[in-house]
Amino acid sequence: MDIVPQLIANSVIAGAIYALITLGFNLIYGTTKFFNLAHGVVAAAGAYAVFALIKVFNLPINILFACAIGMAFAGFLGWALDRIIFVPLRKRKASNMVLMVASLGAFTAIQAIIAIFFTSQFQTLETDSMGSQAYELFGAVITQTQVIIIVCGLVVVVALGLIAKYTLFGKAVSAIRDDEEVARMVGIDTDNIIGKVFFIGSAIAGLAGILIGFDTGIEPTMGMNLLLKGTIASIIGGVGSLYGGFLGAFVLGFAENFGIWKISGEWKDAIAFVVLIIFLLVRPQGIIKR
Repeated sequence: MDIVPQLIANSVIAGAIYALITLGFNLIYGTTKFFNLAHGVVAAAGAYAVFALIKVFNLPINILFACAIGMAFAGFLGWALDRIIFVPLRKRKASNMVLMVASLGAFTAIQAIIAIFFTSQFQTLETDSMGSQAYELFGAVITQTQVIIIVCGLVVVVALGLIAKYTLFGKAVSAIRDDEEVARMVGIDTDNIIGKVFFIGSAIAGLAGILIGFDTGIEPTMGMNLLLKGTIASIIGGVGSLYGGFLGAFVLGFAENFGIWKISGEWKDAIAFVVLIIFLLVRPQGIIKR
């Protein structure tokens, strides 16, 4: 069987996952101007919330409702981190480096809490209602969960684009991205808007973690890999750019999967960093400059 169609399918699936992480990451970065390193573990927290509902407590709950709760939990966690940690630091005029270090501390603490409650063992969210039913498309095999991943990636980027262009909330976010001080002077409640951005961006990250849980599985340390891939895709596409991050995610997905065509899969992460270095040297502003 020709392996190229499967490589293309794998690249699109990986790109969609990276896109979900990157979109939330860029959304938060655009309004706060710092790298929120807790973003990856928030995605893991959303996945473990669903795991607790359907596997630990074994509640007779609809799987879509469980996923919605998981996304809401991830969104609330991101919002809480902003309220408890980042808002006080911003009011004290803390530098972006201080904010980034604080987010790293939050990442470490939340990851440890997840490991305490759920152990470090690899788990899966797969259920009878959302399992591994597979389809063949142009010579490539793709599962039901992977189809949902691709659809979710497209729906989220379109939804964020429409919100940014046609809603007052989107215009307020754009104003804060351009100049937070000026936005505050014209009457925009910047702390409230940034809090909502944290909720939305974290909920999107939670969706990515949940979908990964259904596709491959979850573990407490999964947040670090998601954070790295999301950050790399963000830099490739353009830090803070919505559509740039989306494109960067798929560039990274294709580079990784075609890069291991003739070599071991263990080199996938190395390939991602090689692509990052190339962009930093050749086009540091990314594909789309914000």
